[in-house]
Amino acid sequence: MISGLSALHYIFLVFTLLILIVMIRKRDTTLTCIIGIFLLAFVATNSISSSVITIFNSFIFAITELLGTILIISVIVAMSGILSKSGINEVMISPFTRLIKTPTLAYWVIGIVMMVISWFFWPSPAVALVGAVMLPVALKVGLPAIGVAVAMNLFGHGIALSSDFVIQGAPKLTAEAAGLPVGEVIGASIPLVAVMGVVTTITAFVLLRRDMKSGQLKVETDALLTKDDDEESKKILSEKTKKNLSIIIPLLFLMDVIIMLKLKLTGGDATALIGGTAIFILIIISVLFHKNDSLEEITKYLVKGFKFGFEVFGPVIPIAAFFYLGDSGFLTVVGEFLPEGSMGIVNDLGIALANAVPLNNTVGAITLTTVGSITGLDGSGFSGISLAGSVAKLFGVAIGYGTATLTALGQVAAIWVGGGTIIPWAVIPVAAICRVDPFELTRRNFKPVVIGLAVTTLVAMFIM
Repeated sequence: MISGLSALHYIFLVFTLLILIVMIRKRDTTLTCIIGIFLLAFVATNSISSSVITIFNSFIFAITELLGTILIISVIVAMSGILSKSGINEVMISPFTRLIKTPTLAYWVIGIVMMVISWFFWPSPAVALVGAVMLPVALKVGLPAIGVAVAMNLFGHGIALSSDFVIQGAPKLTAEAAGLPVGEVIGASIPLVAVMGVVTTITAFVLLRRDMKSGQLKVETDALLTKDDDEESKKILSEKTKKNLSIIIPLLFLMDVIIMLKLKLTGGDATALIGGTAIFILIIISVLFHKNDSLEEITKYLVKGFKFGFEVFGPVIPIAAFFYLGDSGFLTVVGEFLPEGSMGIVNDLGIALANAVPLNNTVGAITLTTVGSITGLDGSGFSGISLAGSVAKLFGVAIGYGTATLTALGQVAAIWVGGGTIIPWAVIPVAAICRVDPFELTRRNFKPVVIGLAVTTLVAMFIM
């Protein structure tokens, strides 16, 4: 046993490894996390009743910490619902369809549009927005449906979700687990996201063009989307009104970005600005679209958004509750039961590791990419980034520097793997909208993503 560590530290370490093993086996981690929370509390308090109470209180602590992130995602999804229902989304994106003249332009335009919209609306709502409008256009100019799906995946669920510069849900989770300011993690992620994005999208495009030239990939003429079942509802607003709103909405979000830069808003304040704007847009469009029924309809859109938010973060709460106990959450939830002189379980493990094992940039970077990738195997991407942040803090303390870079690297790896690029059950929304086989889509994404992770890990070693 390493000197200076107590039973609490070893329980935390053992359950961290168990959670990784459970994720590798593609099983749910909730029960493992709850048992870990109970044992940590029992060893600290020596009381069964206090330990049972701690399980519930740790969930409350995790939800409190995550509530801003859950709320902003719920509000964005609610707003995207009225945009889709009214047909404003199609008008917003229609100018980009005029740029698509060749398969090459289709790939890059669809990808970039998907990335930009995903930064503001998140990839899940953006999938329907981009796919429904731009897939038929891409097919007409000769880009196969699988090419459209790859572009949407890599740019949306890859670049946009792993960076999450605007909504800041992902960096907030990893930053809190690593004990760093959100801005520091975002800053450290910029070069990594750029490298990962460039390498994966170019590699995927080269492979796509190769297979199109060889005849392995052809445009599926029957893959053109049929008309929306709710086509009539899109005629409620006049074309002029939809056009005006399609200009006003992006301008409002652009004003948000300008305000963020001007007032140096980051983290919760930046999220609140985007969220408040989204609610404002939801209300205005609902009043114009639903008129007398707007009071009830606004509530319905919000309820749908909240359902989505808690469905996405349901699996995240137990694992976040466990890993928050590795830091400041322990004193808040359990109380003053850490060993004397302890700086927090994760910090203590990092210091002990530094004294026991020689660590360097290479070991740290490879470990975080591995941990991040493994946590993404559940197909969520978000359920394991708290673990990535916690492990990054551990290694950063052990090495003595580079915590922000390691945190960003773990975040990038976890979300690229689990956020919807190479896990079959995570790519189903994109596969469904493009009418392609999800397994074929993940096979097509696999090589570019693996190459991208290798290059990004190498870059991280040099910039730590």
